[in-house]
Amino acid sequence: MNTVPAGNRRAHLALGEIFSFAYDTFVSNKIRFALTALGMVIGTASLILVTTIGLTGKQYLLNQIQAIGSNWIYAEYESGGQRITNTGNDALTIDDMQAALQQVAGIAAASPVVPLNERVPVGSGKERDLQVLGVYPEYLQVRNLVVLSGRFFDKQDSQAHNKVGVVTQKLAEQLYGGSQESLGKTVKLSGLPFTIIGTFRERVDTFGQSEVSDNTMLIPYSVIRYFQDTPTVKQIFFSTTDASLVVPVTAQILRVIQSRHRPESVYKVENLTQLVAVADKTANAMTMVLLAVALVVLLVSGIGIMNIMLATVSARIREIGIRKAIGATNREIRYQFLSEAILISLIGGLIGIFIGLAIPFSVRYFTAYRIPISGLSAIIAIVVSSLVGIIFGTIPASRAAQLDPVESLRYE
Repeated sequence: MNTVPAGNRRAHLALGEIFSFAYDTFVSNKIRFALTALGMVIGTASLILVTTIGLTGKQYLLNQIQAIGSNWIYAEYESGGQRITNTGNDALTIDDMQAALQQVAGIAAASPVVPLNERVPVGSGKERDLQVLGVYPEYLQVRNLVVLSGRFFDKQDSQAHNKVGVVTQKLAEQLYGGSQESLGKTVKLSGLPFTIIGTFRERVDTFGQSEVSDNTMLIPYSVIRYFQDTPTVKQIFFSTTDASLVVPVTAQILRVIQSRHRPESVYKVENLTQLVAVADKTANAMTMVLLAVALVVLLVSGIGIMNIMLATVSARIREIGIRKAIGATNREIRYQFLSEAILISLIGGLIGIFIGLAIPFSVRYFTAYRIPISGLSAIIAIVVSSLVGIIFGTIPASRAAQLDPVESLRYE
């Protein structure tokens, strides 16, 4: 015995009939509806690709910053303050670094940086400017450098005051033709011979915006003291044990340094956290702009759906009159045309989602680039395409439902 109420059976049959009519109409006008759905294809595919581009750009920027050193903190002396008296140089010292290491928890490694500018002979009678930096062996870890050939000097080299150094890859190529060829070569600094034991590069290109330039040579801090009158350092670099400690450790290091010097002396202790935040905001802003463009495309495609549905209503006035004459209600007529608009937008949306996801998946499959893919963007795209069909299909559907059946039957 069938216990389903007659009203529910009728509603179920009417709904099935409505979608059946919508499908038949779509099949009978394939080219027209396909061209209308093309706007939805482009719009939804753009929405997903824009999200992918935004996520990729954001990930790239953050990876570049993290490659420099997401746990990196640097301190340097700026000035003697605003007072007229006692404004002599109050630069940082090794003792400041040692005090920070002892008093601040969470510091993994630290290194001073002492610059020295030299001119070294190159070829026959020529000279070249060379930037020499005196650092600790921990500088390799703090600055996240990449050793390309040979090795970096270690604690034994520092303690023994060995006259060794490592040069940048570009400097090795310019002076000796390559990284391997530079190993074992001697560079004289103020008459003292230094042996090149390795070549290095920064993990990402900072385009000359860091303390490392193309013509940089790193030597042990214990040796560069030979060239100094006072035991001051230009900068002190720190790295924390965890990225979450960067902000509090930065503040603590500043307090330690400030407490060891005159109150009017000004020191800068900073990290890359602010740069990460700026990069994050920039990437988000870029994504929002591109999303706005994608939404404009969806808006235009929605208007296209409304136009084609209005034209469809005008072309099928007589059919509407016949359906009403045999008992179709205004609600059924409205649902019929609304379902056609939704069908167009959904078909276009699903194809657009497939294209939008297929492109980044293809890049990940055929290349080494790990492009981030957002499943949420696909869900948003299908919801938006459905809403476009409902919103822009409502006006044509309401117009069709409001047609007078007698006038519709007379329409030619």
